[in-house]
Amino acid sequence: MRCYCCSSKPFEECCEPFIKGEALPHSAEQLMRSRFSAYATAHYHYILDTYTKEKKQALCVEDLARSAQGAKWFALKVHPTLAASSVDSTVKCLVDDSVNKPVDSSINSSVYANTNVEVATDTEQSTKPNVNANNAVVEFTAFYFENKSMYQLHETSNFIVEDGKWRYHDGELHEDCGKIKYGRNLPCVCGSNKKFKQCCALKNR
Repeated sequence: MRCYCCSSKPFEECCEPFIKGEALPHSAEQLMRSRFSAYATAHYHYILDTYTKEKKQALCVEDLARSAQGAKWFALKVHPTLAASSVDSTVKCLVDDSVNKPVDSSINSSVYANTNVEVATDTEQSTKPNVNANNAVVEFTAFYFENKSMYQLHETSNFIVEDGKWRYHDGELHEDCGKIKYGRNLPCVCGSNKKFKQCCALKNR
């Protein structure tokens, strides 16, 4: 089965080893993709564990599960960012090969109430970390169904390395988050090259 994060790899070769604690993400993008897959498969312990220590203190698995209730995450699009790509090769040597435990989350239909995520506006200044081997920025759009409607979550996320492991710290939501209308005959948002009605739209049942 193709991975939930919409990569070209099967789930068992992509995000599943991270979620199971059999491997560590070697980049901020890998961590972000695995967190999305964890939301899609309801592995909220992994979502919690992959937050930074600072943010984790105010969270619990029950709250993460409650906030994601009713949302069916089905597709992810990662937007190219200089910050994300420029550190991936450098940080690989910093991430140790120790087994990671499941943890972390910040995506869901109720994310607008999450104190770790702020809505970005044209007049607000972004608080992204400086680009170096210990932090990175990843911009993505995640798609989900809720109550038979389609929604998107567009976020620019900040990741840092703690104890040799990538962790999600916080992010900014873009103003285009929310309910959307997507044509059934358009190419599917998952990148399958199928029409939406023949692909992910079938999951909205």
